[in-house]
Amino acid sequence: MVHHQHAEWLRKADLPQVTPRSIIAGLAIGTIVLFSNFQFGLQTGWVSMMSLPSALLGFAAFKSLQPRLGYAFSDVENVFVQSLAVAVGTGPLAYGFVGVIPAIEKFLTPEEANTQDPIRFSTLQLIIWSLGLAFFGVFFAVLLRKQIIVREKLKFPSGSATATMIAVLHQSEVPESTAESTALEGQNDHEGLLQRRSSSEDSPYTSDDSTDDVDQTVELEHLSKKTYSNNIRILLSSFTISAFYSLASYFLPIVRNLPIFGENLAKNYLWTFQPSPAYIGQGIIMGLPTVTSMLFGAVLGWAVLGPMAQSLGWATGPVDDWKTGSQGWILWISLTIMVADTVVSFFVITGVSVYKMIMRNPNFHGRGYWNKLFKTESRYQPVNHSSNDVEIEESEAVEGLKENDEDEPDASPEHLVPNSVTIFGLVISFILCIIAVKAVFGSLCSVYPVVIAIFLALFLSILGVRALGETDLNPVSGIGKISQVIFALVVPRSHPGSVLINLVAGGITEAGAQQAGDLMQDLKTGHLIGASPRAQFVAQLIGSVWSALLSAVVYRLYDTVYDVPGSLFRIPTAVIWIDCSRLVTGEGIPPHAGGFALAFGLLFGVLATAKVVLHQSSRHAWAAAYIPSGVAVGIGIYNSPSFTLARFIGGFGAWYWLKRQRENKDAQLNMVVLSSGLVLGEGVFSIANLFMTALGVPHF
Repeated sequence: MVHHQHAEWLRKADLPQVTPRSIIAGLAIGTIVLFSNFQFGLQTGWVSMMSLPSALLGFAAFKSLQPRLGYAFSDVENVFVQSLAVAVGTGPLAYGFVGVIPAIEKFLTPEEANTQDPIRFSTLQLIIWSLGLAFFGVFFAVLLRKQIIVREKLKFPSGSATATMIAVLHQSEVPESTAESTALEGQNDHEGLLQRRSSSEDSPYTSDDSTDDVDQTVELEHLSKKTYSNNIRILLSSFTISAFYSLASYFLPIVRNLPIFGENLAKNYLWTFQPSPAYIGQGIIMGLPTVTSMLFGAVLGWAVLGPMAQSLGWATGPVDDWKTGSQGWILWISLTIMVADTVVSFFVITGVSVYKMIMRNPNFHGRGYWNKLFKTESRYQPVNHSSNDVEIEESEAVEGLKENDEDEPDASPEHLVPNSVTIFGLVISFILCIIAVKAVFGSLCSVYPVVIAIFLALFLSILGVRALGETDLNPVSGIGKISQVIFALVVPRSHPGSVLINLVAGGITEAGAQQAGDLMQDLKTGHLIGASPRAQFVAQLIGSVWSALLSAVVYRLYDTVYDVPGSLFRIPTAVIWIDCSRLVTGEGIPPHAGGFALAFGLLFGVLATAKVVLHQSSRHAWAAAYIPSGVAVGIGIYNSPSFTLARFIGGFGAWYWLKRQRENKDAQLNMVVLSSGLVLGEGVFSIANLFMTALGVPHF
């Protein structure tokens, strides 16, 4: 029975996947996700892979067109659509458009950049920059696939959850030997903060990481036709409600900041409420532990530390001023907490992961292990197919499965990316990145920091991908901060333009690590379903090209139409990037902020260590949820309370409802679909708001 199941699994890779219809569908869904990620990335730094919603939207679109299809829409084609959509949708994070780029354009001074005037990129320069960052992480992930997914069989809970959903939608099976427990999709939040994805995201701030998002298991096996129809209704209803709010908020801007705590708190301390359905949906995805940590951060920053700094005269400017106001003062505490949490977590998770790798591989120190790490050829004999018959004899398929019991079955060689192609592509993408950076920055950025950044990205990608596979957390935020610290040592503080170089190098390093993690997550999904790794690789390349072009245009569109930074788009992630660069290159911080930042940094470094250690313990893992996430606390501090309150309502409401629906096998899936509709509705209709703003349509 198992052999027959694996034979069917091997045959799937021969089904059509890279087709015009799947490419069009993937690009369309990815474009929707991209606009949504720009909306929330520029507002709060939150960016999501949206793997599960992309898979569901792809299936729903083709199901509605089923009578007109020339051949059935398969589960492996669904994987291609989802992979392509993710590659497109995470562009705002991957290319730094919610962090590094606005940090350079909006906050970097001419002295810090060693220029006469502030830097302002043309759209063409943004496209060149994006294309330069788009590929080296992709090729490197292909090199890691064999070792990480096939040999070590790391879980990648979010990728496994997406595979399970696709299998259930198509009434197909995931081989028992490859099935893993599933978890809700992770997210990226700009700095990799929400990408426990994103990327998504380790913490809530993409790219860049994913906060303590969602560790809940999703029961998807019971999805019937009736359940599918019910979930489509939930998706459409939540999408409509969220879209209506988005349009209403344009004509009635007051609904974005309701002074429910009184005019005094609203005006002097920014305690308002934004009843955004999308923020509620994000809170559902993040989960109660994360949103509770964010609420704690909001109270700590905006009800305790901020007012204290104001009353003692340490922050004399307007409350929402990033430099002289209380928001600027508490920002340094937020930054230190997030850096301490992500860096400490990164090293602790890496240490645990490496220890497990050594324990599982007695020959770890031997040359053979490292040869295996980058070996991409399949160990299975190729299976010959006639041009008119895609069926193979079960005995042939099973013969290809007679491998070491420690390894999972893999696709046949014709469906793998050739080693020569991968190495050649990696070299070319290296060169492309160097050329792109020099074309955009010229003499402002030397070649050697770019080269170091690329190699650092590759090294840290290995650690990040392993952490993602083990914990569903890609610590891209920590990777970005680590790279900024390293480049503060590589490029002396006295070097002209050291802050600019620090930002550019950090952006390159984070982009590579984030892309490698995203693709590895998708490759896990494809591996479980039986999709062709080569087809997914093609999806990533197509999506990266389209995303690079579209992201540059959309960023410039938002920047032209809206006041960025402004009351609507405060680009907090960009502020984090520039202040971190200034911190590591020696610039001073506001009065008395340093002592508080150091104290809270040490505290949350200890808490981060305890949280990771407890999470890795089978006996005490439950206790980890009761330790606040430093990244989530930091997010609650640097975002104004209006962003946090709605998310807390979403997280708490989902927890309470699921607690009462324990007997409902579809409850968790319903909640995933509901949150997806809420996020996508407001994100998609932000396009309408953008064009109405550009056309000058009046508010009420």
